[in-house]
Amino acid sequence: PPAMSRRVVRQSKFRHVFGQPVKADQMYEDIRVSKVTWDSSFCAVNPKFVAIIVESGGGGAFIVLPLAKTGRVDKNHPLVTGHTAPVLDIDWCPHNDNVIASASEDTTVMVWQIPDYVPVRNVTEPVVTLEGHSKRVGIISWHPTARNVLLSAGCDNLVILWNVGTGEMLLALEDMHTDLIYNVGWNRNGSLLVTTCKDKKVRVIDPRKQQIVAEKTKPHDGARPIRAIFMADGKIFTTGFSKMSERQLGLWDLVRDGGSCPASAAPGTLRSRGRAGCRGRSPAARATREPRALPRSRTQRLFWGTDPDPSIFPPVPALGMHPISPPSPSSPQSDLFQDDLYPDTPGPEPALEADEWLSGKDAEPILISLRDGYVPVKNRELKVVKKNILDNKPPPGPPRAPDPVRPPPLQRPALEEVLEEIRALKETVQAQEKRISDLENKLCQFTNGTD
Repeated sequence: PPAMSRRVVRQSKFRHVFGQPVKADQMYEDIRVSKVTWDSSFCAVNPKFVAIIVESGGGGAFIVLPLAKTGRVDKNHPLVTGHTAPVLDIDWCPHNDNVIASASEDTTVMVWQIPDYVPVRNVTEPVVTLEGHSKRVGIISWHPTARNVLLSAGCDNLVILWNVGTGEMLLALEDMHTDLIYNVGWNRNGSLLVTTCKDKKVRVIDPRKQQIVAEKTKPHDGARPIRAIFMADGKIFTTGFSKMSERQLGLWDLVRDGGSCPASAAPGTLRSRGRAGCRGRSPAARATREPRALPRSRTQRLFWGTDPDPSIFPPVPALGMHPISPPSPSSPQSDLFQDDLYPDTPGPEPALEADEWLSGKDAEPILISLRDGYVPVKNRELKVVKKNILDNKPPPGPPRAPDPVRPPPLQRPALEEVLEEIRALKETVQAQEKRISDLENKLCQFTNGTD
């Protein structure tokens, strides 16, 4: 009811949210964004860099810019190249601000180390290349709490989990999706996945057990793509369309009882690829970390989860790569840090190693406070240790008879002496052969003269 909505809005922590685009010199201009027809935002942001998939002749590429490098971008700015076909998705590692993964139409996933300085040439050598898909790869997502665990999903309807630190495939989720996968998202501690598919199903998957925990058919009745993310409390937030092509939002509790909160209509094609939290050097950097939330209607909406109905607040204008100022405090006159608006958020330290997570352990993200602003950690090198099958020693067999005593191998000086002696003997033999031949000729001449 209207009265109920007004009462909820008056109680909202975000009732003073008014997004303000920054000035022109703080925007990014002259970026040749990729024109590939793929449902992706083509950009990713972390506390140090913004990365954007760009047009590239003869392959795939993306550009990486320091957050402070705003304004017009030099057309000769170095790119990250290496894929042999267009790049479809990129994602920054949540535990290393200098590491980014890229997925491509060439069926591979590449992981790159980005230096803190701007390189003078294109970055062409990935730290590791992950090969396992048979068709183009359009989705990648890092595990929120385990170090070096990366997820990829391809047009082969296959979801693969990788250990980037060893270049190994950890798990392959086969025969779970009957059609094209639209999006994949982790829950807060990385124990479950939520996926949406062209077969109009939302699935909750336990990747380590390789089981579908829950699923919902047609959360939205429309024919257009559905997207879904996990909320922090385990509920699932979806975006989709009604049969009349009205935009819809849904909040579902699939894991516990399969129920849902009522869906709400909203204008614009919606995007959602949320993470458990976002870090930034400041509230402004934090507000611009996740441009995947930008809907095509060029507006943003904030949702405050209330019981029984979520509140929808006025749109915030947003254009392309234009950073938007953060929400103001709960009181416009207050300059104090607002813990309710900026709660502790996942930091850069992983809570688990890859093998710990694979063995069944779970851990919540390690949180940090934004009270004094977030300062990015220094560049940490991603080390990849590839296992060599030749390192595997054969199993011990039956005891063998001792080898016969052999003379020790000749050392190099002794070997050279022997070779020199052989050459000398060869010359002596050749000289003797010539002398014998000369004597035979003389004997023949002497014999012919006496006759």
